[in-house]
Amino acid sequence: MVFRPTPHTWAQGSESNGLLTLHLAGGNNVLIYPKPNHAPATFTVLNFPVDDIDRAVDELTKRGVRFEIYDLPDIKTDNKRIMRGSGPTIAWFKDPAGNILSVIETS
Repeated sequence: MVFRPTPHTWAQGSESNGLLTLHLAGGNNVLIYPKPNHAPATFTVLNFPVDDIDRAVDELTKRGVRFEIYDLPDIKTDNKRIMRGSGPTIAWFKDPAGNILSVIETS
């Protein structure tokens, strides 16, 4: 998944030699690389902090990101697929390899 820059973008990506560099807001980078026989993580592997989770979910949904629905005793998402009021306000999605990522509200 490569995010294209906009005034509200918190991450974008670039690809080189089979490696993906995720350029995060604030000047930090995360290097992502393929692994043979990859098995997706069953837990959140990367959280993206955002100031406004509703805006982040709306923008990402417009770009084709599909957020996860949870209806478990301890984890329930609302109709916008955001968990609120039971810990941090957070929305989970999967990367193309099936790993679980999230946007998490920091304000």
